Amino acid sequence: MASDAYRESGVDLDLMDGLKERIKGFAASTHGPEVLDSAGSFAGLYQLSGYREPVLVASTDGVGTKMKIAAQLGHFESVGQDLVTLNVNDILTRGAKPLFFLDYVAFSKLDVQRLDNLMRGIAWGCREVGCALIGGETAQMPQVYSGDEMDLAGFVVGAVERDQLLESRNIEAGNILIGVPSSGLHTNGFSLARRVFNTDGDPNVLYRRFDGLNHGLGEELLVPHRSYYPLMEPVLCLVNGLAHITGGGLPGKLPAILPDELTAEINRGSWPVLPIFKVIQKEGGISDQEMYRVFNMGLGMVAVCPEANVAKVIEHLPDAVVIGKIIPRGDGDQVVFSG
Repeated sequence: MASDAYRESGVDLDLMDGLKERIKGFAASTHGPEVLDSAGSFAGLYQLSGYREPVLVASTDGVGTKMKIAAQLGHFESVGQDLVTLNVNDILTRGAKPLFFLDYVAFSKLDVQRLDNLMRGIAWGCREVGCALIGGETAQMPQVYSGDEMDLAGFVVGAVERDQLLESRNIEAGNILIGVPSSGLHTNGFSLARRVFNTDGDPNVLYRRFDGLNHGLGEELLVPHRSYYPLMEPVLCLVNGLAHITGGGLPGKLPAILPDELTAEINRGSWPVLPIFKVIQKEGGISDQEMYRVFNMGLGMVAVCPEANVAKVIEHLPDAVVIGKIIPRGDGDQVVFSG
């Protein structure tokens, strides 16, 4: 009777034990020689080498309420991949190479298929950027979550040479802003998008195809967060700053990399706004101002570079476009729109 007590409270240790080897297999597919054998340990091991004066760069984040859409459609690989991508994109803004990643998954009730799909997506994301999955935690928490609820968070550590660190002090008036397109909502603004389409009240709306979209709404919302590290790594030496455009949009994220005395002047019509944002705005009756504060509006990364380097940067990023420039700041905001 005692052996069944924990299972009756909602936690199945036998089931979890049976999954451990499969989880190890996903992780092993991302390992290189830098990952040391940590058998029997409570922590992953990674040997840092090849740096003269390394600076470690870390980030943690989750995919937010995009998980709700994934759960309603039963598609979890993409959000697993998103989890890696969004964290790696964050440390990329300091010029860092991703080294290793850890995940945290919490369920009300352990779902083997969901976990398997999540881990597959996480492994895909790690392999895409050459990052090792060296550990994580899977928790069953029936008193915290109910029904099919779950949560997902990730942690990445990267490194960059001290003299190659991207810092705001390197940005100057006259630098050019280059926008790199997003693939969609990425992982931000889903609380608003879900309210606009009433996805909780009418889950079938996720299968509806709206004018301008090439897929059903749910498939469009689950388009993976674009990974910028493979694209940007070859041109890091040519840029003075990078901003990952997530929650807060251009007005909220660009100031994070700008010196107080400078402003980003953006030409609003210089890049195509993706159809999904137009559909959200139309269906929700949302103002332009709020759309630009909530969503990335088609730009997932913005690079700041000297004018002399623009042609070389765009040569490596064929879908990137010049969207504005850095100007001296007066008494106004640090992000202003023209056009």
